[in-house]
Amino acid sequence: MEHVAKKITFSGRVQGVGFRYTAHRIALQHDLTGYVKNLPNGCVEMFAQGSADDVERCLIDIQRHFEGYITNVSLEDMPLNQTYDRFIITF
Repeated sequence: MEHVAKKITFSGRVQGVGFRYTAHRIALQHDLTGYVKNLPNGCVEMFAQGSADDVERCLIDIQRHFEGYITNVSLEDMPLNQTYDRFIITF
């Protein structure tokens, strides 16, 4: 099973709507490691790693949950980072 790491930036009305807590819950459901945090520019950044299928399903679930709030999603492939052994909300 191929493991991947992605840095995802969500734009739109994604702060002040429970985005980080919901993304955290969804990431845990998909057995991902990494983090989610607010950015000063009003976006939310997520670093997610796990199986390629789980990362993809997690992103689909987040986009479905926040349909109407997210205006743009940018994805960047990243190297796997063994520092993360769980998924956390960071500030």
